[in-house]
Amino acid sequence: MILGRRGVVAGLAGWLGGCAPADLLNTTVPRKGYTLESNIPYGPLPPQKLDFYKPETPRADGKTVVFFYGGAWDHGEKNEYLFVGQALAARGIAVVIADYRLYPEVRFPAFLDDGAQAVRWVADRVGIDRLCIMGHSAGAHIALMLAANTPYLAAAGVDRMKLRGVIGLSGPYDFLPLTSPRLQNIFGGPNNLDVEPITFAKAPLPPALLIHGAADTTVPADNSERLAAAWRAAGGPVELKLYPEVNHKDVAAAFSDLLHTRATTREDVLAWIDAH
Repeated sequence: MILGRRGVVAGLAGWLGGCAPADLLNTTVPRKGYTLESNIPYGPLPPQKLDFYKPETPRADGKTVVFFYGGAWDHGEKNEYLFVGQALAARGIAVVIADYRLYPEVRFPAFLDDGAQAVRWVADRVGIDRLCIMGHSAGAHIALMLAANTPYLAAAGVDRMKLRGVIGLSGPYDFLPLTSPRLQNIFGGPNNLDVEPITFAKAPLPPALLIHGAADTTVPADNSERLAAAWRAAGGPVELKLYPEVNHKDVAAAFSDLLHTRATTREDVLAWIDAH
């Protein structure tokens, strides 16, 4: 169950696992401060749908976040992340949460192609200069692969350097070699450098915020530390926040009112968006 020499656990199990099921957490989320448009197609395939959380009182700058959820690239659903959509939309930031194709239906890089198409859909409606992309766990991998110096957004007709920036929460960015047969199937072998964001931390790069729990035993925090160092070395603006005694799932759970005291994720993300 290891993602290779740096000890990244391959499971990347549902982040709420032993904490609280997502549907139970979402029962505590206020249904106010936003309107929700569900299951909007951004592409022709059944999984290519998104949910759009529109603030009742939007910010004057129209800033918008596209969020990609985690789930080990083989599970997860956008409706499980109501607490993320509400947390930002109720504070004036529009949020799009997109489903994407998963293993075993597809393998790398199909989920990146889907992510790029979702970003294009949003950029066409709100403007790329108002847009930030964000993800947690496997979703952070997707977000950083799109924002790094890769061709995925360009192929979808999006200029990644016009993004407001990218936010990665507890993401695997530097994890080779892969020892899990499942992950080798997903990513085309044990040592495919093209699957890691750190490979593409090359100029030019948009601004980045990397957040990680220092007590994360699912994806160790040195993934974010090494990517931050590489981003900075390439001249990319980057901010790294490490939370002592915070684990993998609590970084995301802290967006919710119920669990917000577990980490300062919500406050730090909002402050970073304000600054960018």
